[in-house]
Amino acid sequence: MEIARYWRLQEQRYNLIGECCPHCEKKIFPPRDICPGCGGKTKDQFRFSGKGEVYSYTTVYDAPAGFDKQGPYPVALVRLDEGPLVAAQLTDLPTRTVKRIIDGEEREVTESIVNIGDRVEMVTRRLKVEGDEDRGQIIYGYKFRPDLKQRK
Repeated sequence: MEIARYWRLQEQRYNLIGECCPHCEKKIFPPRDICPGCGGKTKDQFRFSGKGEVYSYTTVYDAPAGFDKQGPYPVALVRLDEGPLVAAQLTDLPTRTVKRIIDGEEREVTESIVNIGDRVEMVTRRLKVEGDEDRGQIIYGYKFRPDLKQRK
């Protein structure tokens, strides 16, 4: 994403700002001009709680450019408490060491522990660096971590 677009979406990405349809009260993220529920015009901003649960997840092993130093990393669809599904990286997860067959040989790898239904909360974290690693623009955005209030 180019830097100018990143700055335009900053409020939405740092605070999970979406919309609430004034006609059917559907909560929408990301914001849209037309409600996907009733087709009415949307205009009322809505700040999501940032709380939800893991709906589905996977691990990205072959990360795209800009994220390759982070791999492998878990990505989830998070069902926010207010309804919408949000795709995001997961962070701060417990890990375990397991044996996997990679390129025909058994290796020990570290994998994150995550389960469907786990409670999570949004946090703002560094996503990547645009440009030179030492002097480039740091891009921040939302990720989800285990809900600290749910831990015992």
